[in-house]
Amino acid sequence: MPVLILGYGSPIRGDDAFGPLLAEQLEAEASDPRLRVHARHILTADLIPELLDCDRVIFLDAALDTAPGEIRCQRLDPSRAGGSSMAHFLDPRELLAWCEALYDHRPTAWLLSVGAASLDYASYRLSPEVARMIPAVRTHIERLLEQTPSDESRP
Repeated sequence: MPVLILGYGSPIRGDDAFGPLLAEQLEAEASDPRLRVHARHILTADLIPELLDCDRVIFLDAALDTAPGEIRCQRLDPSRAGGSSMAHFLDPRELLAWCEALYDHRPTAWLLSVGAASLDYASYRLSPEVARMIPAVRTHIERLLEQTPSDESRP
């Protein structure tokens, strides 16, 4: 089954563009037909059909609760306690929970994030702290893509 990579964040808020920027780079370079990559401003319920066709999903986002430039990789489980109203956007765990509740499908999921240094409005570039971490995040993604089902409990 395909692997889905979803990079999300605001392209006009500095480091918040990390997820979609990296997703766009990966999408432009993707040569493996099993790899699906999307850059999104926010996560919405229309992504659920994409999750149905995948056995693994990697979310890419900037983090506010992590030191600037620090990489965090965490395994995600479905949860309806994300706090969004579903009216406009979903947290990755909520998106997984809706997929599981509606279709009884639960892809293995990770969130790869980098601590943001700047989220200024009308800022169209990544901070140096985040920009220099892109190669390391790409290496993390490659490791996740190489994992077999028996390895998937490890980030």
